[in-house]
Amino acid sequence: MINVGIIKENFDLAHKLTKLLSMKQMNVVELPLYNSVQINCLVLSAAKEIQMGGQQAVIGFSRNTKANQIMIIEEKAKAYRTEVNFGGKLIKICIPENEDSHDWILEITAQMLSSKELVMANDKRSHELLALAKKVAATNVTVFINGPTGTGKEVISNYIHNNSSRSELPFVAVNCAAIPENMLEAILFGHEKGSFTGASQANKGIFRAADGGTLLLDEISEMPLSLQSKLLRVLQERKVTPIGGSKDVEVDVRVVATTNRDMISEIKKGTFREDLYYRLNVFPLRTLALKDRSDDILPISAALLKKHTNKDKSLPLLTTKALEVLKNHTWPGNVRELENVLQRAMVICNDAIITENDIMIDNSLITAEKSLADRIQSGNMVATA
Repeated sequence: MINVGIIKENFDLAHKLTKLLSMKQMNVVELPLYNSVQINCLVLSAAKEIQMGGQQAVIGFSRNTKANQIMIIEEKAKAYRTEVNFGGKLIKICIPENEDSHDWILEITAQMLSSKELVMANDKRSHELLALAKKVAATNVTVFINGPTGTGKEVISNYIHNNSSRSELPFVAVNCAAIPENMLEAILFGHEKGSFTGASQANKGIFRAADGGTLLLDEISEMPLSLQSKLLRVLQERKVTPIGGSKDVEVDVRVVATTNRDMISEIKKGTFREDLYYRLNVFPLRTLALKDRSDDILPISAALLKKHTNKDKSLPLLTTKALEVLKNHTWPGNVRELENVLQRAMVICNDAIITENDIMIDNSLITAEKSLADRIQSGNMVATA
């Protein structure tokens, strides 16, 4: 857990920031601290920086607390901007005096203080999902995550790994839909040198690569039937047999599988083995479409804009009206669609401020679906042989 030390003196937004960071599972403590308490990040206002004697005095204070990062927030500034100096060790955020986007700026602040393992979520249902994921992370049981495409199934998988006793060991992910069938077996279970044409050297495979850690089998429903029985054996016996090999190799792997399909329907169609499904579905989790958790749009947008902003540039400001436009959209493409929209906005916007006029949403899919629904309702659809 990240320890954030905040000096609340001369800092109007300190209370709101403390509440937000606590909600994101950061441990917030008020400075000055006892020497026995170590913090990762020091946060204070620009007014307090001046009172302490300037930047060098603040750096000296941070050394005493053993903080490796300093964030200075200037309230009532002339213009919004963010600055990152010394490789991220010193961050400055300027908040205009009449700015109504405090929620956005505080979210940006949380993003810049957070580690990569932190999942950004504000919606109640997302917090409930994370609470379940954290509970199962403390065990070694297999997890099956179901949900629409682009709803963060891999993010939850990473979260489980990072909160488990395996966090210091490998996290290996393989997309079962992206690898040709004739290669998937060798990639999963490994192969010996010369076991097939092109096998010029041995490969241990991803099960052994993930030994001791976590293996994510993404889009497991796309796995060919011919391999499903072999995967079932590995899950049951915790052993793999490389192609061309004669000896089993024991593996200690925590498996997380994901899919965007209705697995019961896949079983009925005969495309997925029922016994494998129940072997994988020990602890089921479900991710929700973005339209069903609109409170997550703000933190996800902040994370996406941070991802696509150069370190030497100011993180864009998303105005309140722009955020309202995003929250009112239904997002059939989920987070991937949101990412596209925000990237467009970053190109169009001026002075790193994204307004509602910079939000360009492709509504063609929604329009087509509505048109089809209207035609069905009016009885104008003609059946064709």
